[in-house]
Amino acid sequence: MIKKREIVVNIILTFITCGIYGIVWFINITDDVAVVSEDHTISGGKAFLFTLITCGIYGIYWSYQMGKKLYEAKTKKGLYAFDNSILYLVLNLVGLGIVNYCLIQNELNEMAS
Repeated sequence: MIKKREIVVNIILTFITCGIYGIVWFINITDDVAVVSEDHTISGGKAFLFTLITCGIYGIYWSYQMGKKLYEAKTKKGLYAFDNSILYLVLNLVGLGIVNYCLIQNELNEMAS
């Protein structure tokens, strides 16, 4: 199962470490989505590496994909689900990736309980 994480603590740690903890959070979020969606082709390490290699372009695709995977996982579990993939995509495009992390973590926390 996935671990429930405090969003505020993650935000504070990301700012204190000048974004380094944000990388850890990105990897953890990706791995947790892989667990809840039962799609083990997703890997946080690979997603981060592809984002680095493509100078952030893969991160845009990642945002959209996380929305789709969370929607599928929530509907599979019978939970109320709304497809936020377009919202995540737009937020990433305007430079608000950390907001995506918060929204995705919130959905994961709902599924953890």
